[in-house]
Amino acid sequence: MSKSLKHIGVLSSLTVVSRVLGLARDMLAASLFGTSLLYSAWVTAFSWPNLFRRLLGEGSMTAAFVPTLQDELHANGRPGAFALLSKVTSWLLVVTGALVLVSMLALGNARALVGHESRWYIAADLGVWLFPYMVLVCVAAGFNATLNVLERFTEPALSPIWLNIAMIASLAGAGLHYAHSPLEEIHWLCTGVLIGGFFQAAVPAGVLVREGWRPRFDLGLSPRVREIAAIMTPGLFGTAIYQINILVSRQLAYSVSDSGATLIFMGNRLMELPIGVFAIAVSTVVYPLLARHATERNHAGMARDFHKGIRLILIINVPAGAGLALLSTPIVRFLYERGQFNALDARNLSVIVALFCIGMPFFSVVNLTVRAFYALKDIATPVRVAAVDFCINLALSLTLMRWLGVPGLVIASTTAIVAQTLLLHRALVRKMPAMHFGPLMPSLAKVLAATAAMAAVVEGALRALGASGLGPRAVEWASVAGLVPLGVCAYAAALWLLRIEGRDEIGALLARVPLIGGLFPRAPLTKAD
Repeated sequence: MSKSLKHIGVLSSLTVVSRVLGLARDMLAASLFGTSLLYSAWVTAFSWPNLFRRLLGEGSMTAAFVPTLQDELHANGRPGAFALLSKVTSWLLVVTGALVLVSMLALGNARALVGHESRWYIAADLGVWLFPYMVLVCVAAGFNATLNVLERFTEPALSPIWLNIAMIASLAGAGLHYAHSPLEEIHWLCTGVLIGGFFQAAVPAGVLVREGWRPRFDLGLSPRVREIAAIMTPGLFGTAIYQINILVSRQLAYSVSDSGATLIFMGNRLMELPIGVFAIAVSTVVYPLLARHATERNHAGMARDFHKGIRLILIINVPAGAGLALLSTPIVRFLYERGQFNALDARNLSVIVALFCIGMPFFSVVNLTVRAFYALKDIATPVRVAAVDFCINLALSLTLMRWLGVPGLVIASTTAIVAQTLLLHRALVRKMPAMHFGPLMPSLAKVLAATAAMAAVVEGALRALGASGLGPRAVEWASVAGLVPLGVCAYAAALWLLRIEGRDEIGALLARVPLIGGLFPRAPLTKAD
């Protein structure tokens, strides 16, 4: 476990860099475009290739590829694993290339379908620019999955950094210097996506070549490839349901108002900051461990590492969600209220962020729980649960958007993710009784108690700032620069006093994470239980 904690620390550190760059990218875009129809159209168009990226890249393909690659590596060593990688990436190139050509052709002729609002034609035009990104990022997902199996986590963690740097450079550099209209600036933003996608694929490919991989085009249907396809096929439906869930919410938001898609996108991005920094890092590192335990039929080890992963996720994401909800207004105003992003936009976005935060811990738990099923090569169960989740979200979205608008869509998706968490847990326990959450209840009680203490401290300090007579900007600066560290210190102290389980491991891990590392003693990493 000590080695895994080191990997999680590295991933978290790199993800902090990625998220800061992503935040800078969003701040730049918000100042230039605000919550305009044009930016909402870009958000909508970008969600289409991302749907297929999740389906054919980071979703069911990775879920099927990782345990199968583990088996191949265990049986035939690196030569067998690299041969399997060549076959999988060859098929990815063919399938995604064909989908991109068809999608670009369809969107390029969208104006032939008369009678629709102009916003949909604008989104279709931008989709033609953005769809080639799908090929690059899906192939990159195969490369990154292989590196994770080889226990090289740094290069995959750099992947979103390349994308953010390219988008910032294109928009802040070429876009601001050579664009003569907001539409041309959006086109430069699209160009940045494609440049970033190239580096996302090229960098891990270069690392694999140094590891000994010799790429070749190979469409051979070996038993392992057939196994991946067999596992992946039902997984496509489950991943599709989940991703279509997100897509439907964004499309409905786009139809509600000009700003709807932008508000959903930006609110979700802020929520994903703590999730991406820590929860995804935990899931990325723990998933190969779960797959290895499943291959070795070590169910006790699988349950132990699953519980440790869930505990680490809850320790970070429960207080992160509460803190972000409490400080959503000053944080949003501090980050975004400038240029074309006005006070009304900030007020609307802060409501969206607070609502998203309710589902943050549940989303994180679902991410690792689904991977536990994938490690067991059980794709059918997450599919069934995802179908129920989709129905709940769609029914509530269509109902609540009529009265609440965009906030109603967030409430619907949050309710659906809570239901998905409970249903997945019940199904996992039926399959493997040792995976039940019982051992986590003492830790959860301490996390909730420490979070309540933190919330009381932050709320009291926020009220004091409001009554201090400081100007709005001063309050925003003080809230971000002062209350965020204050909340982290209060939570850390409460959790330490409550003697949270595994606190030495947690302290050693958090000491390696930027921004919060100084709050924890640099204790030695403990050995696995």
